[in-house]
Amino acid sequence: MKNILVLCTGNSCRSQMAHGYLAHFTDSDKVTVYSAGVETHGVNALAVAIMKEDGVDISKHTSNHVEEYFEIPFDYVITVCDNAKERCPFFPTQAVKLHYNFPDPSKVKGSTMEVIEEFRRVREMIKDYCKDFVATHNL
Repeated sequence: MKNILVLCTGNSCRSQMAHGYLAHFTDSDKVTVYSAGVETHGVNALAVAIMKEDGVDISKHTSNHVEEYFEIPFDYVITVCDNAKERCPFFPTQAVKLHYNFPDPSKVKGSTMEVIEEFRRVREMIKDYCKDFVATHNL
């Protein structure tokens, strides 16, 4: 069993979307996916809606703090924003640490449609990253 942690600042958007896609693209008998933040901001409702548009349900996800997972032997820790990478605590494991700084769609200012389009754009970036990650690591 491989354990993957996706880490972001508030565990509300980007890490939740990556968690959803990684769980979607991998076999749950072989991989367990977790997501957390260096803070907790609650799961963003627009992230839930945007993922549902693409057939991935993250509506039951919760916003978790990284300290909740210190006892889990992670194989991979993926930070999805620079802030989380800088603040990522030491994990007493041999976890492979990966990083990709995705834009934060929750910070976009504009009309409702502009915000939704940014969430979709970031979702597609995260989806592509997760597909590549799964293929590259034979998960």
